[in-house]
Amino acid sequence: MISIDTNLGYFNAQIARMKGARTAIIDLSRSEPLSITHAELNERMNRIAAALQARGLARGDRLLLATGNRSEFIEVFFGSMRAGIVPIPLNHKLGADTIRFIMEDAGTQAAVISPECHPEIEMLVEEAGLSPRISTDAPTSGWESYEDLLASADPDAVTPAEPAPREVAFLPYTSGSTGVPKGVLLPHDGMLWAIRAAQRYWPLLPDDRALIAGPLFHKNAMRVSVKPMLRVGASVVILPQFEPKMFLRALAEYDCTHSGGVPAMYRMTLAEEDLLASLKFPKLKCLEMGSAVVGATLIAAVETAFDTPVTEAYGLTEGGGPLREPPDEKDARKKRPVPRGSCGVIAPEVEVKMVDTTGAENPSEGELWVRSPAVLTGYNNRPELTAERIIDGFLRTGDIFRRDKDGHFFFMGRTDDQFSCGGENINPKEVELLLVQHPDIVDAVVAPIPHDVKGFAPAALITVRGAAAPDEDTVKRFALTHGPAYAHPRRVFVVQNMPFNGAGKIDRALAKAEILARINSGA
Repeated sequence: MISIDTNLGYFNAQIARMKGARTAIIDLSRSEPLSITHAELNERMNRIAAALQARGLARGDRLLLATGNRSEFIEVFFGSMRAGIVPIPLNHKLGADTIRFIMEDAGTQAAVISPECHPEIEMLVEEAGLSPRISTDAPTSGWESYEDLLASADPDAVTPAEPAPREVAFLPYTSGSTGVPKGVLLPHDGMLWAIRAAQRYWPLLPDDRALIAGPLFHKNAMRVSVKPMLRVGASVVILPQFEPKMFLRALAEYDCTHSGGVPAMYRMTLAEEDLLASLKFPKLKCLEMGSAVVGATLIAAVETAFDTPVTEAYGLTEGGGPLREPPDEKDARKKRPVPRGSCGVIAPEVEVKMVDTTGAENPSEGELWVRSPAVLTGYNNRPELTAERIIDGFLRTGDIFRRDKDGHFFFMGRTDDQFSCGGENINPKEVELLLVQHPDIVDAVVAPIPHDVKGFAPAALITVRGAAAPDEDTVKRFALTHGPAYAHPRRVFVVQNMPFNGAGKIDRALAKAEILARINSGA
């Protein structure tokens, strides 16, 4: 039998034998909730592994996984790894041409899909000639039924794969909102190291339960919720998508202890004042927030509304979670482990350094470089990019951080988002954090626009509270009063909703296009 210490697909096998009767998954994507125990989940993972091998898939083959938020995603994601097959968790909100590129770039052989997750996904898979083609819904000609596939498979017939050191476990693609998506090669041993480290320093308990409202295809849901919970015999509740009322009711009804999301999700839940006031969350231990502008006011409001601490961690697809709350703070209720607005401190067993624009190490501010077993082995079919981004084992994250005297890190923006305004470097994140301190501004995104004198200058999209939006001059005066003059936005536009990508992050390219379109239209 394979060692559970080498193949990520078996990360939950030991607990399934020890605590098999405990609930592992509560899937709310159905008309009626579906509950799956750890023993059932383990068997279904073995069945999918055996079925894929029986249909000719071999170790190293690539499998497209596009099912949306449902239990089958977890079964296939880890079950395929047990056979050494490499799943490609697809952001199903991408356009058809981008999905075509991903399938071709990855050298995809087969697919497991849910047709409702993308209007063209069946056509795209058929067009690519993938085989086998497996559907969670009633299959059309040329497709196999997922449940029939599992029923016909012998869970004891799987031939487990024993991965070599740094062998690829799965292949996510970055969102591609600023260019061509990049395939990220993530290894079995590095991902298992991350699971063990999380449990060693931030231990979960078998009675813990995470509510998952963000997309399962995004690595954050797997890293923060699925893997650490299922590893210890705890459970996850899966929402088909985020909807504030559904989120709040599930958090209360299923006695969830943990959840996480982007700031926009929390702002929408806070707007449900009557429902929030009617619910209790007695088991809730922690809420995580990140991936966008997080203001101190929002964090305080969430902590008050839910009577629980909010943590702000930092992670990325290519490098795991190198920054988070200190592990020695066992009970976050007693004291906030980090200042509001900080992503935390360096995680144990992780190396980081900050490098400034001259290439010199700077302990106070610079681009974050990360080295740990969780760092990618490389970018798929991109050797030049791999050589550029991975230097002596350190991943150049492209993210700029400031570190205070106590070792707390504060995210300042992306290196490729920075721009010069009359010789002054501007990080959009700094301006956004300033703008959301205005009592009427809910969210903000800043982008550079051409300026006759300065070369480039900041401009902003904002969303506001209620009907009385501050006018452009009011926002400018606020920024001039509370921040450096060169950083104040020269144009400000109110929008109903921010442009988000599939991972729930603000799409800066779309935001900039919206700003320029409004300026060009004479607004």
